[in-house]
Amino acid sequence: MQQHFLQFSLFTPIFLLISLLHPPTISAINITSILSNFSDLSGFNRLLTTTSVARELAGRSSVTLLAVPDRYLYQSETAARSASVDIADVLRYHILLQYLSPTDLHTIPASGKLITTLYQTTGRATANFGSLNLTSTDGKLMLKSPAPFSPSNTTILSLITTVPYNISIFTVDSLLLPYGFDLTASGYVHPPVSAMNITRILIEARGFNVAASMLEASGVATELQGDERGAGITAFVPTDEAFAGLPATERLQSLPAERKAAVLRFHVLHSYYPLGSLESIVNPVQPTLATEDTEAGRFTLNITRVNGSVAIDTGVVQACITRTVFDQNPVSIFAVSKVLLPREMFGKARGEGVVAAVAPTAGNGAGAVGLPPQVAETPPTRISSPPGMKGEIVSIAGTKTSGNGWMIWCIGILLSLLV
Repeated sequence: MQQHFLQFSLFTPIFLLISLLHPPTISAINITSILSNFSDLSGFNRLLTTTSVARELAGRSSVTLLAVPDRYLYQSETAARSASVDIADVLRYHILLQYLSPTDLHTIPASGKLITTLYQTTGRATANFGSLNLTSTDGKLMLKSPAPFSPSNTTILSLITTVPYNISIFTVDSLLLPYGFDLTASGYVHPPVSAMNITRILIEARGFNVAASMLEASGVATELQGDERGAGITAFVPTDEAFAGLPATERLQSLPAERKAAVLRFHVLHSYYPLGSLESIVNPVQPTLATEDTEAGRFTLNITRVNGSVAIDTGVVQACITRTVFDQNPVSIFAVSKVLLPREMFGKARGEGVVAAVAPTAGNGAGAVGLPPQVAETPPTRISSPPGMKGEIVSIAGTKTSGNGWMIWCIGILLSLLV
């Protein structure tokens, strides 16, 4: 008995050494089989199996896979293929060469963490742009290229499965493109916004009933859906609570149709910006769709970063982005905490002395956005007589007086009687 125990004790270090030199790989785990249990990952699973990436995964351990559900995948995949982008390299960019557990994700430092991807190992990535920067913003875990101002980013949605220290699979809300993968370089044109029903997206997201009804009734929703100029749109949509919090003096529903439409256009940028791009935007002063109807420098939004959130300043109110409602190139929709009131229309009510109408631009004709010109108020030529006094009082000098003039006249009569 002691001899067997001694033999086991002698061989134990050898077994441990062998296990360290040859760690278990994920070849025993069939990743495509795991993904096949999730119907909304069928497209991503198809891409893995039709490229060499699934075979490359079989020989690796300690990895994290970022899987894209079908509802986020289809349009991005079509765009990538249209631009002749290497789909296999795009998939390699979704494989982090590090095991990340759910606990690990919640211990990410504020400065973020740079993680190498399988694409970085191909030698085709510039500098360290084959890596991804994992950050935590407002409780959301985001991954984006370390390249400055890169538009590609994604948000982690949920955990699919994890085998400790071997593999984790998370779903993300968009297909990531490595730096330098330009979808417009090969003549790819974004599909028109008309393919997306903006009001339907807002209704399904819930909490945007007021905005959806106003966009539909004003015709602005149709304008957005008919926009085919390729740049895309970014819409900042106030929640129902934001509309309910408007001061009683600012009733948007009672505005004339064209002024109401101008306010709605003021909430939209004529460019596609995902959240990551807004966080690192170069020029904070951004023109809106309302700017296009007037002149440069008017109806602009000042977009900055305040206390870790994206802040939007109109000159009258400052709102912040509370969540991403929709983000699928070329359309991004963000919920904002307040209704964005343009200073050109609401600044005067706040004591800023701003003209309350939109000045027409040359060539556009008067009232380019349907706002009536401001009419300067002139003081009244006469003051009304006090209640009970009929007509106007004539002073001793023969001029008409009003207001308190009748009291002076009465006092004069009284003094003459006393004399």
